[in-house]
Amino acid sequence: MTGSVRAAVVQFEHAPGDKRANFKKIDSFLYRAAREKVEIIVFPECCITGYWFLRNLSKGELLKIAEPVFDGEMSAMLMARAKEYQMTIGAGLVEVTEGGELYNTYVVALPDGRAYRHRKLHCFISDHLNSGTEFTVFNTSHGVRVGVLTCYDNNIGENVRMTALRGAQILLAPHQTGGCRSTNPHTMGLIDRALWDNRKKDPGAIEKELRGLKGRGWLLRWLPARAHDNGVFLLFSNGVGIDDDEIRTGNAMIIDPYGRIIAETWKAGDDMVAADLDPSLLVENTGQRWIKTRRPELYGPLAVPTGLEEDIREVRFDEKGV
Repeated sequence: MTGSVRAAVVQFEHAPGDKRANFKKIDSFLYRAAREKVEIIVFPECCITGYWFLRNLSKGELLKIAEPVFDGEMSAMLMARAKEYQMTIGAGLVEVTEGGELYNTYVVALPDGRAYRHRKLHCFISDHLNSGTEFTVFNTSHGVRVGVLTCYDNNIGENVRMTALRGAQILLAPHQTGGCRSTNPHTMGLIDRALWDNRKKDPGAIEKELRGLKGRGWLLRWLPARAHDNGVFLLFSNGVGIDDDEIRTGNAMIIDPYGRIIAETWKAGDDMVAADLDPSLLVENTGQRWIKTRRPELYGPLAVPTGLEEDIREVRFDEKGV
């Protein structure tokens, strides 16, 4: 990382299946970000297509909202905006390949015309969507190396470590989380829809939930550790508000390589926060020093199946945890 980079993270409430309406929101934030001299902006997982409703769609219905990456309309629009604003832009959608395979994909468009995609490694939303098989790390025109992990991908410590080992200095972490249904009292739980619907009359009640154990409180149990232990900046974007039958908690935030939050929002609505990423924090930080003292010769069992592995969908939908 050769100099300070101004980054922004966005939370917004998407419209299920309405790609043009969702992209209109993206455009409004890009206009604002350009005024604030943002160089890298991160939008949420599947924010172009919508997210939680996908689990109820047939393959035929999914194919109607999916599109190719990078040749599809939405990818082309992201790439055009990246050039127009000279900004690196990331946003999520449902991808369809030439062979008809479907993925939860995050597209990152760069100002120089390049674009990259990350296919979510731990995709559980639908039996019709496949999980990706590759880590995504690349150089940018901002003099910084960037990695991408989508939502549940960040829950697995090995994924973040692998991304850091490939040289990522900034981790883009688009999510749709918070307020998730669970029978486990130690994890998240549903937020009463009435609190969201009444947010303008009683903003304190919904903000208490968003900042509490179903939202920010849950995230702070683990998210800063991902940044700290790997010595990377972490850009967390998220949905907020109604996501089918759940309420997403937003809490978009930027975390530095020491696990400190340097910008955040808990607004009960669409919002964006930005911060300048100080490259000096990447020099000899705690996480990078710890990585230097690894003993890889001891870690062979990490890549050997234990017999305890289970399908991501079965684990995620047992409703005991997330």
